[in-house]
Amino acid sequence: MSSNSQIPGSIESEAQLDDFMSSPSQKLVRDLENVPGEIMILGVGGKMGPTLARMAKRAAPSKRIIAVARFTSAGLREELEEDGIDTIACDLLDPEAVKGLPRAENIIFMAGFKFGAQTDPGQTWAMNVQVPATVADTFRTSRIVAFSTGCVYPFATVREGGSTEDVPPNPPGEYAITCLGRERMFQHYSNVHGTPGVLFRLNYAIDLRYGVLHDIARNIVDDKPIDVSMGHVNIIWQGDACSQALRCLAHCSAPPMPINVSGPEILSVRWLAVELGKRLGKVPTIVGEEADRSWLTNTARASQLFGYPTVSALTMMDWVAGWVSSGRRSFGKPTKFEVRSGSY
Repeated sequence: MSSNSQIPGSIESEAQLDDFMSSPSQKLVRDLENVPGEIMILGVGGKMGPTLARMAKRAAPSKRIIAVARFTSAGLREELEEDGIDTIACDLLDPEAVKGLPRAENIIFMAGFKFGAQTDPGQTWAMNVQVPATVADTFRTSRIVAFSTGCVYPFATVREGGSTEDVPPNPPGEYAITCLGRERMFQHYSNVHGTPGVLFRLNYAIDLRYGVLHDIARNIVDDKPIDVSMGHVNIIWQGDACSQALRCLAHCSAPPMPINVSGPEILSVRWLAVELGKRLGKVPTIVGEEADRSWLTNTARASQLFGYPTVSALTMMDWVAGWVSSGRRSFGKPTKFEVRSGSY
């Protein structure tokens, strides 16, 4: 991922996908050389965690990389250990278990609860607010990059260019409110302890096995309608998102700096559907009308710090279309990007 010449024309297997997605850039290698100490990833068991852990180890092979999760997915723990990553099984909802973890100098916090938030609000608040409070207090002497979401912002119009980090959060729906609660816990304990951090507000990482493009392509292939009422989105290649998260360790501050992370373009969902349809040889069924406002972020700050993402939207579309049309594996985890109520 260090140069466009290394970007493949297509991705034909999960092994190739995972290898390319976790390939570190030279800029990441240099940044981690200037960040002392080991790196611990809390909540590594999600869709992005394994990519980020492998990328960290490949970028800084001499550093100890510690992956923490409950490890309920079969084989993940063994796979990470084969890649030279130390693993610790831990339920982050258990404060005593969290306090028993090693005090790594660098923390990437990725834990959270989204799908099922509407039906289990207690679990949502515990995972998204209580756990961050425990982590922020326990790792008060660490640098903490805390994954968050662009959902903490109000909807924005395309002509506004998306919400910048200066826009006051005003999240719709209980899930997004708890995401703001997560941020507030890290801010509070940073104020109390002087802990440096970054609030990593991510919009729509793209893997070929899940994501906005995968959802649209899957619907086209299955002759299901595509709802364009959430008319526009930001997307970013998962490898680029993981790289920026790790590079944020070199930019931690107290109070924690918020940073919007996604692709620089504001993309029309209707346009994405039409373009994916061309690649798939099918005309998409489009329903709904674009609302005036969508969840959109302005990523100028991230582009200033890290440069533009290495994988373009058109390349991601080519890869996703090829992946889905070939019947390759899906995680079966829809993003529900079209949901406007904030209820998941």
